[in-house]
Amino acid sequence: MEKNFVPLQQSLTPAGKLQTLVENRSVYSMSQCEMNIFETHVASDQVSLKFNDLVFTAMLRGKKVMNVLNTRFDYFPGESVVVQQREEMIIDFPEASEEHPTQCVALAIDEKKISETLAFLNEYDAKAEDGEAWQLDPNQYHIKNTEEIAVAVDRLVKISKEDNRLKDVFAGIALQELLLRLMQTQARTLIFDNYRQHASTHRFAFVVQYIREHLVENITIGKLSDLACMSKSHFFRSFKRELGISPAEYIIRERIRLSKKILLDPQVSITDASYRTGFQSVSYFSTLFRKYEGITPKSFKKSRGLSYIAG
Repeated sequence: MEKNFVPLQQSLTPAGKLQTLVENRSVYSMSQCEMNIFETHVASDQVSLKFNDLVFTAMLRGKKVMNVLNTRFDYFPGESVVVQQREEMIIDFPEASEEHPTQCVALAIDEKKISETLAFLNEYDAKAEDGEAWQLDPNQYHIKNTEEIAVAVDRLVKISKEDNRLKDVFAGIALQELLLRLMQTQARTLIFDNYRQHASTHRFAFVVQYIREHLVENITIGKLSDLACMSKSHFFRSFKRELGISPAEYIIRERIRLSKKILLDPQVSITDASYRTGFQSVSYFSTLFRKYEGITPKSFKKSRGLSYIAG
């Protein structure tokens, strides 16, 4: 099963201190951002919410149904939604109750902080493609958290609650990290999920296409850097900086993803799946599979077989 990266749940407001049962709000203000923790204890719908600044939200518990930019979608823990300034969110809470409330964080970020972060990155750490700039993609507003995003959110929540005269300094550094992690995640979605569309215009999309088409072969950094027309060191640093993952780790993750499909065939052994996905060692394959999926290939195969029979 794929890992779900959820920021830490926060303590719920005692019943006697709730101002409202729908989107009760706890606010922690800092100079460059405002941390809001919302919780809803009763089913409700058509709740309107709007911020003057860009807002990054992350679900901690429960389920919401969001209406953003005329798009309706379910919103669960392990996911985040980025909403542009003054953009209205219409929210339903179909399952919220006293026993199972919803909870999310909403971080409103000052526009100046965002602009300063983007300007710094574009001046001192430019992207590999000429003419491409660091920027937040408004079209990718509903994302699946990476572990790094979840950790960054936890750090900002902790900082926001501290009684520390340097909290604005710490928050500023943490905000830069969150913004960078967010842009990396958006870039990964763009390149990894749509590489064919961009392979002729973006060197990393071209590299990803090669990896996907030669996954079971021995893929070297030297070969990938040649395809990207970059030195090995520059390619490795740029790929990881822009996409938040090293080329080697991306290859491993893609091989694990392919192995999951192959293991669904009851006639395929774990050894076969290992070699058919480019791993030269069954034990190494099993170790990596457990690291990324949380279970062994044997357990995965058994559980999927039982699901198939039950279905």
